[in-house]
Amino acid sequence: MAKKNTSFFCTECGTETLGWQGKCPGCGAWNTLVEAPDEKTSKSDKNSRSDAPAFTANAFSWTDSEATVRLSEAGKLDYKRHSTGIAQLDTLFGGGITEGSITLVAGEPGIGKSTILLQMAESYKTDGDIMYVSGEESPAQIKMRAERIGVTRDLLICAHTRFETIADEMKKTMPALCIIDSIQTLYSDKITGTPGSVSQAREVTAGLIRIAKSNNMPIILVGHITKEGSIAGPKTLEHMVDTVLSFEGDGTGAYRILRTIKNRFGKSGELAFFEMGDKGLTPVDSSKALLLSGRPMNVPGSILTSTLEGSGAVPVEIQALVTDSCYSNPQRMTSGPDRNRVAMILAVCEKTLSLGLYTKDCFVNVIGGLKITDPACDLAIALAVISSAEGIAARSSALILGELGLTGEIRPVTRVVKRILDSAQPGMTTVLLPGSCKATIEKILAAGDTTDSKVLSGLEFIYADNLREAVDILFA
Repeated sequence: MAKKNTSFFCTECGTETLGWQGKCPGCGAWNTLVEAPDEKTSKSDKNSRSDAPAFTANAFSWTDSEATVRLSEAGKLDYKRHSTGIAQLDTLFGGGITEGSITLVAGEPGIGKSTILLQMAESYKTDGDIMYVSGEESPAQIKMRAERIGVTRDLLICAHTRFETIADEMKKTMPALCIIDSIQTLYSDKITGTPGSVSQAREVTAGLIRIAKSNNMPIILVGHITKEGSIAGPKTLEHMVDTVLSFEGDGTGAYRILRTIKNRFGKSGELAFFEMGDKGLTPVDSSKALLLSGRPMNVPGSILTSTLEGSGAVPVEIQALVTDSCYSNPQRMTSGPDRNRVAMILAVCEKTLSLGLYTKDCFVNVIGGLKITDPACDLAIALAVISSAEGIAARSSALILGELGLTGEIRPVTRVVKRILDSAQPGMTTVLLPGSCKATIEKILAAGDTTDSKVLSGLEFIYADNLREAVDILFA
């Protein structure tokens, strides 16, 4: 009996090895290598791999060029975009969906992936047909969902999971937009492995990319996520596609956050906020979704700050709870900020102010379910923890900005004026900034009758150079 050829792929970075290893040699992650049988091959035809979807979908590669050229001699592509009909989604895509692009939309089950794509198919600005490929629902189920959210467009429904059948249908109908729900349900007869396996997902995605690029056909893929919150399947899927959109937030809540993780045709990091209702997802303003409705006033542990997301800044409320621990090892729980970053901030607070946090449980939460990595929120997290630990409420009308160093110094933040202007809320009167930002603010105020200076002139600016000074100012 011939020996079965087996390889292993890392689900995080896509590194391929001939044998299983506990630690990935590419990215260093543990227990991420999974078995991926090689494609079916024939002893009589060494080139039978060319039957795989990545090779049969079209006769040429989407990046092949006939000649090697210098950068100065390279031509400029005129990308054509089509509006989704939803302004917030157009911003995520960089101004609309680009012809021939591949987009991966990922999120938790039930968070609204299929709903938002059906709504987009309804409002998509094109005269051509739109194909909806479903490997999870029957045409009748899709029709029920479409009627519930008010979709009246006559979509083409293709309820198949075999790649070769889907490719033939796409070639026959040549839709203006194709939605695949989901990529983990598709399989190819030419590839060994179950649907959703590393080899199947990789090869089927490559085949779809070839179809999209060769025919200027935009394709949107729906992707599952793992229990850890990462996109299921090999990490190479994210590298292969042009755009990656990810749903954030609690799927059981009213609000949804859609973030651009990657975009080859626009800015990454852009955010759009939606509210789930009976008629699907409705775009809402970020301050309504995250901030600020229902924010407690004069309560210890609540601090207002601003984080950069894409081309704008989003106001967020950070809450902290510090309580006596009943465990030998106090708990450190976060929802929104990075846990390791919060642990560092707690260490700085303990070193600087001796709060006795080593005997207390600390919980830090960003209201609305937004994940933040902006270091400009460090000072707000520290002051929220101190406020809860001491039981003293901070100024409810203050906006806090600053990056915290290990020695307790407050470092400057980028685009400070943009943060203040985008985060200005009714009733906000005070802004606490690093001392190094003072020259920037004074320069704007001295400009005279500009729009920025008028907004800033109505605020009180307080500057601090270290954590102890910020505490003395804010809790005075």
